[in-house]
Amino acid sequence: MPIHLFLASRSPRRRELLRQIGRSFDVVDVDVPERREPDESPEDYVSRVAREKAGAGLMQVAAVHDAVVIGADTEVVLDDHVFGKPADAADAAAMLRRLSGRRHRVLSAVWCISAGREEHALSISTVEFAPMSEADIAAYIATGEAFGKAGAYAIQGHAAAYISRLDGSHSAVMGLPLHETSQLLRRFEHG
Repeated sequence: MPIHLFLASRSPRRRELLRQIGRSFDVVDVDVPERREPDESPEDYVSRVAREKAGAGLMQVAAVHDAVVIGADTEVVLDDHVFGKPADAADAAAMLRRLSGRRHRVLSAVWCISAGREEHALSISTVEFAPMSEADIAAYIATGEAFGKAGAYAIQGHAAAYISRLDGSHSAVMGLPLHETSQLLRRFEHG
């Protein structure tokens, strides 16, 4: 069945990723609070935020009868602590210091929602950072890449020099798990 695809995201990375798999789509600008509830697991948190984004997007395009809206959220998790986007350079440096020389998880949830159906998936990747000196951290922050990204780094940018191992999905760490997204969209198209 044909669908009219919408991406509920302000992220240029998610747009780039969705285009990478040959999908045509329109963008819906949504503003969903990203605050973890007390006692909410990191997995439940990332899934809830992604679902809220998709739901907010669907409300905006409800008049389009064949609309399917993608909502996604990606978070960096170390020792059950969720690292969102850094507030400033000091916050980014603190995050990178904690990630330096350690393994952490990256949770990336995606929801596809239409007027009568919802499907979702969660991708869990493990990323290992090489040790970063204070000079490395300062130089990385100076690139500007740390801002607007969970955990204060972009795997597709300069931070790749510090990632010694990735177990999981590169696209999910960037912000949209492409394999899972493709599978969800196929389900919508083929009933």
